[in-house]
Amino acid sequence: MDDQFVGRNKVVAFTYSIQDETGDVLEQSDIPISYVHGGKHDMFEKVEAAMEGCVVGDIVEVSLTPEEGFGAHDESLTYTDDIENVPPEFRRVGAEVEMMNDQGDARKFVVTRIESGKLTVDGNHPMAGKIITFHIKVVEIRDATTEEIHNGVPPMAMPVLH
Repeated sequence: MDDQFVGRNKVVAFTYSIQDETGDVLEQSDIPISYVHGGKHDMFEKVEAAMEGCVVGDIVEVSLTPEEGFGAHDESLTYTDDIENVPPEFRRVGAEVEMMNDQGDARKFVVTRIESGKLTVDGNHPMAGKIITFHIKVVEIRDATTEEIHNGVPPMAMPVLH
């Protein structure tokens, strides 16, 4: 298996961290995440392209602009209201609330600030508007099964053990 390279129809397992421009770690996974390279998945195109041709043990660093990553910060998804108008269970920073628009589309909002009797919720992804850098370590590569190729992802019940 040492001759496996990241390429189309390979299951790739990796660990990662995501840092912002100041070097602060925004997200990290020391438990390997797997996907089918070149298939249907939620990987960022630039991240997948950077992993092409890698072997187990390779470390990849990829920076994404907001447009390549989680998008620009949309001010229209940020709302501030008097705290008295907000149910008590949501009166804390980090509280999550799901809101629905007139068309029936639901979106998760997070309480981001409570100040001077006002509470602010934000429906943007927490990394929206940020330049982020992925630090990725390839930990396993194998041929994907026909089912994995069809689904685009390996079964969640198959953890990577090392």
